[in-house]
Amino acid sequence: MPHSPEEKRRVLARVRRIRGQAEALERALEAGADCAPVLQQIAAIRGAVNGLMSEVMEAHIRETFGHAAGSDEQRQARVAEMTALVRSYLK
Repeated sequence: MPHSPEEKRRVLARVRRIRGQAEALERALEAGADCAPVLQQIAAIRGAVNGLMSEVMEAHIRETFGHAAGSDEQRQARVAEMTALVRSYLK
């Protein structure tokens, strides 16, 4: 989760843009738009969501690894958490 007010503002702005894109997609589908523009809009939404995921993940990595681990066990737990996060992101 973004912790600074600036990071939070950027992430919320991304979410609002994604919401707008999804609403535009819904309107296009309701209007019976052609497939090509609909697919293009879906790809744009996917790109926006990936950008959001990347930004939140980056903030999490900075928060998790920005300071030294207190112990080897803590370091291993951080690495395991990050590995699981990256794996879930790449699915």
